[in-house]
Amino acid sequence: MAKRSAPEVNAGSMADIAFLLLIFFLVTTTIEKDKGILRSLPPIDESQTEPPVIKQKNLFTVNLNFRDQLQVEDEEMDVKDLREAAIAYLDNGGGTNAEGQTCDYCQGKKDPSSSDHPDKAIISLKHDRETSYGKYIEVQNELVAAYNFLREREAQKRYNRSFADMLEEKEKNQFKKDEKLNEQIQAIKDLYPMKLSEAEPTQN
Repeated sequence: MAKRSAPEVNAGSMADIAFLLLIFFLVTTTIEKDKGILRSLPPIDESQTEPPVIKQKNLFTVNLNFRDQLQVEDEEMDVKDLREAAIAYLDNGGGTNAEGQTCDYCQGKKDPSSSDHPDKAIISLKHDRETSYGKYIEVQNELVAAYNFLREREAQKRYNRSFADMLEEKEKNQFKKDEKLNEQIQAIKDLYPMKLSEAEPTQN
């Protein structure tokens, strides 16, 4: 009795199909970006052996406890008032910077008991380990918004354009260097450098 030959499956096109499916999934799949707070660490200054001495008046303390209660300079405050308080502190201009120059662009009260200069002003944020994530982000947003407000004001005054638009233009043309735009952005950042320090969270 003759043996029957097993039918063969033509798998010649399977590699093509697998390749097309791979391309399809690569094109249609969306990869979620990690969400977080953008922070740039300052470069390490190896020549500096001892930490700099910071006057208490140049330190704006913001504390957030485990009950999500906000204390600014040892006084209770609503989050909605934090931005205005931070702006007043950063823009005070009550003294001079490290080079002995006064802040001629500051529009604050020139209070001698508040910050000397935006270049010296440091905002110190401390929170509890049990602080809610939502409240922590809310406080962070208000502090960053204070810097953005002052930078926006100076960009409009000096270059007659929005600082946010300048950053957006730089992002769009990231592969094409615009030296003039980069210099303008850096100049605004130098006027109000973001010195936002975060202390180690405490355990209640």
